[in-house]
Amino acid sequence: MATSGVEDLSGLLRAWSNGDGEALRELAKLVYPDLRGIARRQLRCHAGGRIASSGTLVHEAYMKLAHSRGIQCENRAHFFALCAQVIRRILVDQVRGRGRGKRGGGQTPLSLDEVDLLGKKARGVDVEALDEALTTLAKIDPRKSRVVELRFFGGLTMEETADVLEISEETVLRDWRVAKTWLFRELKNRGG
Repeated sequence: MATSGVEDLSGLLRAWSNGDGEALRELAKLVYPDLRGIARRQLRCHAGGRIASSGTLVHEAYMKLAHSRGIQCENRAHFFALCAQVIRRILVDQVRGRGRGKRGGGQTPLSLDEVDLLGKKARGVDVEALDEALTTLAKIDPRKSRVVELRFFGGLTMEETADVLEISEETVLRDWRVAKTWLFRELKNRGG
């Protein structure tokens, strides 16, 4: 996103946080390419058949956001983190809805190698297995789970992740390393 639109984006985020539905429409127009990038990044990880198009995911995310109330987004990074989380939920729901999340048949593999989440040792993981592992991690260590969500699903940089979580970049890096190791073990134990 161009830096010149940062002030516009901040103003629209404030207006939307205060209940202005038109601000969300304008915001969506302004960041549509970025949101498509988030959706494409998540869809690109699927080695199997298409679940949805990036445009469809963005549209569904917009509809969920439009019907939500009281969401507070302080800045661009917070907004994209929220969008990444919404898109992840939509994707997981679609996989579950099609019955692809069941072990042993019809899995939708998620290639973690492509995005270097777990390093070169990872082969393929289905979406539901990753979602379950992240949910488990969130119960054990919510911050580490959020770091993975922001970095992997949202594509946020270390700096943006640190900003959203209000922690140092060094802490993000440590959490990222520990979470990747934990997820690799968890997914391996689950057979994912």
